[in-house]
Amino acid sequence: MRGGYWLRCAAGALALAGLGSPALAQGTATQQLLQRLYEKGILTEEEYAALMAETQAAPAAAAPAPAAPPEGSERFVKMTEKGIGLEVGPATIKFSGSVNAFYVNENPDTPGATTAVAGGIASVGDDSSNAVRNGLLPGYLLIDVTTQQAGLDIGAHFGMYPGINSANWGPLGANNGGQPTALATAGIDFRQVYITIGGGFGTVKMGRDIGLFGSEAILNDITLLAVGPSGGNVAPANTSLGRIGSGYIYTDFQPQITYTSPNLGGFQASVGVFQPLQSLTAPAQTNTEPGFQGKLTYDASLGDVGLRLWASGVTQRHDTIGQGTGGLVSYTGRGMDLGGKVTVGPFTGVANWYKAKGLGTTVLNLLDTDALGNPRSSDGFYVQGLATFGKFSIGASYGESNLDLTRNETAIGNTLVKTNSSYIGQLRYSLTDWVTLLAEYTKAQSEAHNGNEADSNSIAAGAILFF
Repeated sequence: MRGGYWLRCAAGALALAGLGSPALAQGTATQQLLQRLYEKGILTEEEYAALMAETQAAPAAAAPAPAAPPEGSERFVKMTEKGIGLEVGPATIKFSGSVNAFYVNENPDTPGATTAVAGGIASVGDDSSNAVRNGLLPGYLLIDVTTQQAGLDIGAHFGMYPGINSANWGPLGANNGGQPTALATAGIDFRQVYITIGGGFGTVKMGRDIGLFGSEAILNDITLLAVGPSGGNVAPANTSLGRIGSGYIYTDFQPQITYTSPNLGGFQASVGVFQPLQSLTAPAQTNTEPGFQGKLTYDASLGDVGLRLWASGVTQRHDTIGQGTGGLVSYTGRGMDLGGKVTVGPFTGVANWYKAKGLGTTVLNLLDTDALGNPRSSDGFYVQGLATFGKFSIGASYGESNLDLTRNETAIGNTLVKTNSSYIGQLRYSLTDWVTLLAEYTKAQSEAHNGNEADSNSIAAGAILFF
């Protein structure tokens, strides 16, 4: 058939003209050329129909294979799909952080014989004070470097917590009372530095991070984003007290080796061995046995109701130097807490309760024993509610912490704190996805075993940013 000759000529002409490959010549361009040949009488009607049928029946050209990545592409850097971070070779590097600042006005109780409370959180002073300061959180910058090696999820984690207030370096480091003088500098509290090794078996953490006992209490506290009781407003430190000491004992960031299980039907367990802590106020100690902490959580969604429950515990042996002389004794500090959070529509409620012996009050091992090393018992709780309507949230909470005397102590003339409590009201406005504006009112109260009482009031207004 002479049509076959013309078809071959047409394909060659198209290729020479740079109009495509033979596959393209058998496509639309070839059909147009065949139509022109037919119109000029070069092809008969039968030849034209047969050749057009051949081109329409030809299989589509296979898609070109994807180009191989250029040599050295594993050295490329690209952004992570979520958050702020980079994927660099085999590793993912992520950054997150927070900054906050508040204007705080505090009206303390009047100093006097009846307002002295040792270990009280209520402020006592001659005049009201004003400060521009951090709230319960200092600022922080977190850097997480993660990768997969040998089938394991490997991570290195760093958490730097710089405040905005000048630090007065003392026994509490950057969290000591502030130093409001010229030529001073803000402190950096390097709270987190740890590695994680994870897989289907769970995750092992080794390094310094937040403890297990009492961690849920502070992480679910509405004052975490604001101020609460000031903890000192004339020379503010880089953190306020929040609800620490009037509802729970501060968990702290501690050296540890901790194992966390996989999530099993909503249940997750953590258990760890911890660097032993020395008491802040008890007779001198030489603690050689490690501390142990554990936590169990349960999460569930029941229709429109969200639920989280938790329980945690801590135990540690304390060895008093000179035990057996002067009646000094050693003891084991231990404690537990129970709590939960429920979310129904726009409302979230939280409740937490703890009981301890030999842990003291406010922070771990503060006022935990009498002068002979006998452990004091303590307990406390807080309840709170937060309702959110659009960009506005309104919340309130009440909590208290109680510290008992030992059988060797008497309440007569004893100004040791018996109860610290606080009432907190809070208003939030979500200005952007990153920035929240907050206003807060706090009433702090302290009562001593001898009946002394002090109370203070404060208002705070400011903002907190998370990225």
